Amino acid sequence: MSGKTIINIEKPVTQTTQAVCALLAWKGRSSNPLPEYVEMGEGDSRLVLVLSNKRDAYYTTTARECSCPAHNWHPGGRCKHQRKYFPEAATTTRQSMAATLEQAEANLSKMPYQYQRMVKAAREAAEAEPSDIIPHKPFKPFIEDEERPFAKAAASPSFEMVDCLPDPTARDVAYHSIKADREMWPMVEA
Repeated sequence: MSGKTIINIEKPVTQTTQAVCALLAWKGRSSNPLPEYVEMGEGDSRLVLVLSNKRDAYYTTTARECSCPAHNWHPGGRCKHQRKYFPEAATTTRQSMAATLEQAEANLSKMPYQYQRMVKAAREAAEAEPSDIIPHKPFKPFIEDEERPFAKAAASPSFEMVDCLPDPTARDVAYHSIKADREMWPMVEA
């Protein structure tokens, strides 16, 4: 082993069965019969050599990359080898509201000017209002006869429009706007 890189972790390359047999012989392990997989390394540098179905090559699999054809056809997704040998990487974590707002703040300068103006106006309005997102008003299931706000506007006495929902605050509008933008323009992590 004269300082030559055999397995590159950043962009893994499929290994021949002869190369893996030589590696196993160097490690002092048997290669007859061919093992289904060979694990190497720990933590972030862990990789697994997985025997192909044709039994003619070993795919080099890490938590982020795999040399199998399926991963090359679907580069954004995880192949079956990654799901099987690196299940801990498949778990997703929910982002807190504070982290979402920090991410939005960091990406605000990359957004169009009109969008920046809208967000700044929503923030100023949110700071001017009380901090309660949900107002604490008692619920009234019906409106008394004396207090009919839509009585004059109603076309017929049988149809009456009653608004039971509280008006959204500027903070609600900003939150839902950021949420809609994240769905419309998903951030791709490199």
